[in-house]
Amino acid sequence: MAALLGLALAGCGPDSTRCGVERGDGAQTVTIPSGSSFAAAADSLARTGVVKHARFFRLYAKLRGRERALKAGVYLFDCDLAEWPEVLRRLETGPIEREITIPEGFALAEIVPLLARTLGARPDSVRAAVRDTALLHALNVPTPTLEGYLFPDTYRFTVLSSPRDAVRQMVRQFESKWDPSWNAQLQKLAMTRHDIITLASIIEKEARLAEERPVISAVYHNRLRDQMPLQADPTVQYARGEHTERVLYKDLEISSPYNTYRNKGLPPGPIASPGRASVEAALFPADVPYKFFVAHPDGHHEFRRTFKEHTDAIRQVRSRTQPRRK
Repeated sequence: MAALLGLALAGCGPDSTRCGVERGDGAQTVTIPSGSSFAAAADSLARTGVVKHARFFRLYAKLRGRERALKAGVYLFDCDLAEWPEVLRRLETGPIEREITIPEGFALAEIVPLLARTLGARPDSVRAAVRDTALLHALNVPTPTLEGYLFPDTYRFTVLSSPRDAVRQMVRQFESKWDPSWNAQLQKLAMTRHDIITLASIIEKEARLAEERPVISAVYHNRLRDQMPLQADPTVQYARGEHTERVLYKDLEISSPYNTYRNKGLPPGPIASPGRASVEAALFPADVPYKFFVAHPDGHHEFRRTFKEHTDAIRQVRSRTQPRRK
């Protein structure tokens, strides 16, 4: 133990191994994934040559009570100054790049606090960015907010990135994912891109199984064609401002343009950020006659053509367990 202690303390000075140069300027980038343990981070540092011995570096950090000093992200280390105290200090202060993953189906109410934590910004400043009229106009977003236009993906932002910088990057990612060949399908459907993103956001919130997305899309397209209200529970939850597993009868009376039980047609805009699969489903619905569906507890749906068939399906599902009402 004494020998290990001596080696760990000796590691205070420059490491004897010069780190492998990736950038071509004597510096090395190291990525510490979110949720990594200090041991995994030390292994990454050793693998890239920032420290020579991961085990001794972990012991060094532990002896100084700083083994938990770790923030995920991308770090830049000067290979000539790879001293253990400096490496620990940088792990504590944070990375030059911070990583964030926006899951499919997240709404602004969920994205804003996540983005604020990642950027180290106040939530109010992020909320202001996603509602900045001038910024929305510059980004060609046809709504009062960026709901639905912050593409769900993994992003890296530098420590100098502002909320508006982050918003620009996320909307540009949305634009890059839009296939220009889809524009012909918009004309065929007599819908705008905004319509499709709005519909895709509802599909994203409804679908649990990938293969059901085009069928759910067909149900909504069929109802729109026949001028029936969509009666989509996720729109009611969005209008209510909170998500619960069940929509109650009293919720159906909420006065909101997003309540598709009270209003025909699509809501004014998206209710979440849809992924590419849901956008494709909205553009290319399945060729089926269904106009109704009811959800099973495991997430799959029963699809039906008529209201009578639908009520029979509801009874059958309820005979086994109480479903999410549709």
